[in-house]
Parts: sequence; C-alpha cells; structure tokens
Amino acid sequence: MRDEWSWRHTVLVLSGVLILVAFAAIALLLQLRSQPASSAATPTPPVPSSTAGDSQTVEARVVRVIETSQIELTPGQSQAVQRLEIEIVSGPLRGERVEVEHGGMSLTNEYSLYREGDHVLAMVSSRPDGERMLMVTDFVRIGALTLLGVVFVGATVLVSGWKGVRALMGLAVSFIVLLGFVLPQILAGHDPVLISVIGSFVLLAATLYLTQGWALKTHAALLGVFFSLLLTGALASFAVGLARLSGFGSEEAMFLQAAGTSVNLRGLLLAGMIVGTLGVLDDVIVGQASAVTELAEANPSLRGAWRELYRRAMNIGHDHIAATVNTLVLAYVGAAMPLLLLFQLYPEPWGMTLNREMIAEEIVRTLVGSLGLIAAVPITTFIASLLRSFRLPVSYRFYDREKPL
Repeated sequence: MRDEWSWRHTVLVLSGVLILVAFAAIALLLQLRSQPASSAATPTPPVPSSTAGDSQTVEARVVRVIETSQIELTPGQSQAVQRLEIEIVSGPLRGERVEVEHGGMSLTNEYSLYREGDHVLAMVSSRPDGERMLMVTDFVRIGALTLLGVVFVGATVLVSGWKGVRALMGLAVSFIVLLGFVLPQILAGHDPVLISVIGSFVLLAATLYLTQGWALKTHAALLGVFFSLLLTGALASFAVGLARLSGFGSEEAMFLQAAGTSVNLRGLLLAGMIVGTLGVLDDVIVGQASAVTELAEANPSLRGAWRELYRRAMNIGHDHIAATVNTLVLAYVGAAMPLLLLFQLYPEPWGMTLNREMIAEEIVRTLVGSLGLIAAVPITTFIASLLRSFRLPVSYRFYDREKPL
C-alpha cells in the first residue's frame, strides 16, 4: 500500500510539473505571437525588379527539341544548349506555343537537358521595351515528390501500424510549429534562440506524447528534452561567441541581409544549431528512456536500485553516443561536400581553410550538436532511472502496455 501511494504521489507530482512547464511554454508562445516585433526591426523594403513588368512562373510542356548544340565556356570546357518548342499549360498564356533557349544563360549538364514530353516551369517577364521574355527554369517535380511521399506514408503505416500513424501526426505538428511559429517569429525580429528553444520544446512534447503515449518513459524523455535544449542553447551561445562567428558564413544569410530583413543573423545561426539537433535528440532520448524501462521490466530487482539501473542503461547509452556523433558528422560533411571539393580543387593550408567562417560554422554546429547529444544521454538516463526505481504495485505496467493485470 505504501509503495502504491509513493508511486501515485510521484506520478501526480511529475504530471503537475510537466503540465506547468507546458502551460508556461504555451503562454510564452502566445505572448510572443501577440507582441510586435522589436524596435530594432525595420520594415522589409521591396526588392527591386530587374524587369519593367511583373514576372510570373507558369507550367509548360516540351513539345519538341528543335536543336541541341555545344558552346564553349572556357578553353577546354563546353556545355550543351537547347532550343525548345514548349506549350504553356497554365496561366493566362495557356495554349500558346513558343520557342525558348535553355543553357545560354545558365549552367547545364546531361541531367538538366530536357526531352520531348517533359513538364517544366517557365518564367514569363517583360523587357523594358515591353517585349515578352520567356525562360525555362526547372523540371516539374510535384508528381515524383508526391509518389515518394505516398510510399513513405504507406511504409510507415505498414511497418509501424497505429504508432506509425501517430508518428506521422507528430511530423505534421513539427511542420506546423516550425512554419507557423518559429520562422514567422524569427522573421518578425524576435530573439531566434528563445523562439527556437520554445518551439523545439513544444514540438517535441507534442511528438513524444503522440507517438509514445502518456507513459513514464515519455515523462522522463520530455524532462530530458527540456534540460538538453537549455544546455544545447547555452553551449551554442558560448561556442559562437568564443569563435566570433557573425552569421554571414552562408550565401542564404547574405541574401537575407540584402533583402532588408531585420533578422539577427548570429541568433539565426544559434537557432539553426538548436533545431538541427532535434531529430537525433528525439531518437537518443526516447531510446534511453525506453532502455531504462525495459531493463527494469526484465529485471525487477533493479526497480529499487536506481544507481545500478543507471549504470546498466548507460552501457546502452555509450553505444548511442558513439553512433550518434558519427551520424551528425557525416550528415554535415555530406551537406558540405561541394564546398569541400572546392577546397580540394584550390588547395590552401588546412589552418586557413578551417578558419574560414563558412567552414568554422559547420565545425561549431557539429561539435555543439554532438555535445548536446552526449549530455542528453546521461541526463535522460538519470531522470528515467530515478523515476523507474520506485517499486510499483502489480496493478501497474509501463511502456505501451499500460493496463491492469
């Protein structure tokens, strides 16, 4: 009876803490949405257009390839140029057939050449003298993307069943939080780090409870997420200040600045580091909380010995850390592969290469993310071990099998 009361008391206290944290995050989220942008924020000036009239993008179909020829870019290097006849299939010019050139003002390779029947996007604009100008810009990929999306959804549901459906719902929540709150608030001039931490916590809280249910391991994982996000934010802020990064290490950041936005680019860099670790953080934290739960279920003697439970769960955590660090490094290296090839093509001392901000940003991003994940493993394991070490009455079970015996 005493064990049952202790367990129920613990669950009530823990649930109260989680509800208070959730309400605080939601209240701050709503407050930020209702506040105007900071006084430093300036309205975004219109980007000047290079044409006299408005431009629009329409969908078209390649009727035939009239000609494919070669032009010389540099001595010894050439590329293909095509003359195409296309039929516009959307917009006010629908049904018109026009001839266009592809490759004269843009780079091409064998994979970017068009064939008869291809559906493409074309930009229609007007010259200063009023003459209409049309240029093919890209393939229409919506069909391929839709097919891949359907296969992904089907495979998730087929393999994981109802839990897969809940995972997809969590994915939808992630997009809603990121696109509906995080990005608009950063664009409005609010602190990117604060916005990212709040949005990340709300996002992962919704995702965890949707996929894992109202269970002890989910409570432990959410508390681990909370402390890990705070620690990752603090580490990112310290590392960016230590390395004196400005946020101008990417072309996209310079485009944002040129567009006249009031975004704090250094804060945006910090926010990117926090959001970039979410996917792996979710995986590691849930894995550790589940490991603690399964160890306690498999060995009832561990339920009252949190130190031994923690030690055994950390044996699993060591493997998590090793695999996760490698995953993060390879992910960032893969994304920066073209840049690394450029440095191989134009070699310079490695010290100078690593010192460049575009490279230093990726190094700091990788190290901060890895440190946050390394810290998340013992934090979550400690919380889960403490909570799971209480001796439970036989009427309680955990994980996804919570029902009276």
